[in-house]
Amino acid sequence: MKPRVSLQDSAFRNGNFSLRINPVRSEDVGLYEAQVEYKTEIHSCHVELGVITVTLSPPNPVIENELLLMSCSSSHRARLAETCWFHDEHPGPTSRTFCSLSGTLSILHPAMSDAGSWRCQLRYSDKEIISATFNLQILGFDGPTNPVVYAAAGSAAD
Repeated sequence: MKPRVSLQDSAFRNGNFSLRINPVRSEDVGLYEAQVEYKTEIHSCHVELGVITVTLSPPNPVIENELLLMSCSSSHRARLAETCWFHDEHPGPTSRTFCSLSGTLSILHPAMSDAGSWRCQLRYSDKEIISATFNLQILGFDGPTNPVVYAAAGSAAD
């Protein structure tokens, strides 16, 4: 897993033996064990790493007005009960929460207003709730709604 894995050596004296994985990949899913030996004692802990994946079709950045499919999945073993999408921490692509069973959100004509922070939230049959946030980039024209622009002679016009 090198060079994606690091230990914070400076934190060891404070009892922090954290493992950092950056970036996390789907194949990193699984059970991790840490063992710390101090004098004659051995301490261990187990941590299970789960991964949530957000997939865009077509990939980021998205062209304005082209069909966009966003899907969300995780390594959690229980049955998926519901997927909800939130844009800029406000529910859904409109003013309400958009939830489905499939985990896929379709935006037929993405606009510049759809760009920004999106969060998908997965709720499972065992009551576990998992979420991931990502930044959606939209390539398009974000200009004035009126195509006529007036500028004073001798000045600059944008």
